[in-house]
Amino acid sequence: MRIFISFKSRVRRICQPARSAAASTLAGTCKRNVLAPWLIALAFALTAQQGHACTLNVTGVNFGSYDVFSNAALDSTGNIDVNCPSGVGYSMALTAGGGTHTQRVMNSGAHRLNYNLYTAANRAVVWGDATSGTVTVNGTGIGVNVNHGVYGRIPALQNVHAGSYSDIIIVELTF
Repeated sequence: MRIFISFKSRVRRICQPARSAAASTLAGTCKRNVLAPWLIALAFALTAQQGHACTLNVTGVNFGSYDVFSNAALDSTGNIDVNCPSGVGYSMALTAGGGTHTQRVMNSGAHRLNYNLYTAANRAVVWGDATSGTVTVNGTGIGVNVNHGVYGRIPALQNVHAGSYSDIIIVELTF
């Protein structure tokens, strides 16, 4: 199973740029004065295996505005809910997006903003595909949604241009 998701963030120097019309269209809203970016679920592709079906529900990681002068990293969270029949084991991997698993990258044109995604609130273990020191998240279905937090972090003091930064991550659910 694959689900395509997009991470967006906005950088703030002195003023905040308005949200793009393209992002508004993807988010399915006509509000163009909203400054908060969203994690956008772009496509769902559900498959069945051996008579079992699992579903995903993704809640966005909203990084909001990034202050290039702040000494603190910008943290945010999202969720992936997995619903598999009782007893069905599953594993979730996240692709590297535009960067690598050790350093994911959001882009705004030619400009880059480093970030990463983690399995826990302490942000100690990178959520990836079990390569390059990353891990996958495993679970067993119980017939209702099982919540898995996605913990994002943009490191502090990145000297980047103002703009709307984004990356596409694919969630791969194997069951």
